[in-house]
Amino acid sequence: MSLPEIEPVSRESTAGIIARQLRDAIMTGALPPGTQLGETDLASRFEVSRGPLREAMQHLVSEGLLRSERHRGLFVIDLEPGDVYDIYSARSAIERAAMLRALRGDRERVATELEQAVAAMAAAADDDDPTALSWADLRFHEALIAASGSKRLVRMARTLLIETRMCLTALQGTYQQVEERVTEHTRIIEALRAGDEETALSLLEAHMEDAVQRLAPGTSLREGEAPAVP
Repeated sequence: MSLPEIEPVSRESTAGIIARQLRDAIMTGALPPGTQLGETDLASRFEVSRGPLREAMQHLVSEGLLRSERHRGLFVIDLEPGDVYDIYSARSAIERAAMLRALRGDRERVATELEQAVAAMAAAADDDDPTALSWADLRFHEALIAASGSKRLVRMARTLLIETRMCLTALQGTYQQVEERVTEHTRIIEALRAGDEETALSLLEAHMEDAVQRLAPGTSLREGEAPAVP
C-alpha cells in the first residue's frame, strides 16, 4: 500500500504545552471564571512569542473554555445556570450509558477501580484538602466512563470533564460536610456491585441533580427544560 509523504511525529509543540498549562489553570480555578487573558503578560510569563500563545488560546476557544469578546479580548468562560444545566445534562447521558455497560460487564472489577477513587476522596477529606478531593471525585467519573470500554463515550466526556472540574471547584463551598460526597459515590458503587440497575441509575441521576441544584439553585435536570444560556 502506498502512502503520501508523512511527516515524522514530533514532540508536543510549544502551543500544546501552553494550552495544557492554561487548561489546567482553568480547571483548578487558578484562572477563575471571567478572568481576562492578556497576551503581553502571558507571553512574558511563558517566555514565548505571541504566535504559539495565540495558537494555544485558540485551542481553548474551540474547546469552549475561553470566550472571545470583540475589541476586548479573551476571557475564561463563566458558568451560568444554563451552562451548568447543559454540562450535567450531557454528563448524565454519557454516564448513564457508561453505567449500563458497566452493569453488564465485569462489575466487580469496575467497582474495585471506583473504590480506589473513593478511597482517595476519603483521604483528601480527612486531610481537609478540597483540591485533592475534587481531583479524586473527577477520577471516579473518568474511571466509570473508561470502564464502559467505549472510545466514543470517553472522547465525548473529555471536554465535559474539564468543565466539570471547574464546577467541582465551585461545589467545594456548598457541602457542610465533605463526607457527603464520599457517601454519594460509595452508594453508587454498592448498587453497581450488586447489579441493581434501577438503584445505580437512580443514584447517578440524583448525584447529578444534587450538583446542579447546588451550583444553580432553582435549576433542575428533572424539569426537562434548560434555562437560557447567554
